[in-house]
Amino acid sequence: MRTSPADILMEKALDYRATRQELISANIANVDTPYYRARDISFEEALAAKKAQLFKKESGVLKMAKTDAGHMEGVAESGGVKAEIFFRDGHTARNDANTVDLDVETTEMAKNMTMYNALVAALKKNGAILRGVIDASAKV
Repeated sequence: MRTSPADILMEKALDYRATRQELISANIANVDTPYYRARDISFEEALAAKKAQLFKKESGVLKMAKTDAGHMEGVAESGGVKAEIFFRDGHTARNDANTVDLDVETTEMAKNMTMYNALVAALKKNGAILRGVIDASAKV
């Protein structure tokens, strides 16, 4: 359940992190494939554009989501900038022209998993706060 524009942003970030994990796994799986070029995804710009779109302020007030006809106007979701998959060049190719560096891939995988787990924890915390508010209001 989306309760704020930040939830939309975190969901997008989770999607991008999952895609990055798949790409890194494919790179590791192809470490011995001749002529294989390591791939990665660039999503920081896409998230920054999405953040700017979601948190656009008008006269200093953050727009609220509309869940009822009587509520104020909500945040509209639209396309925008897309994440881009690219070949991670810059690492020295081996004799077989493979550009996968196992040390780089395992380091990137660990960083990606740390960020993914932090996003999941933030979403869980957000949900727990919302459940607490709902439970407290039910007791009144």
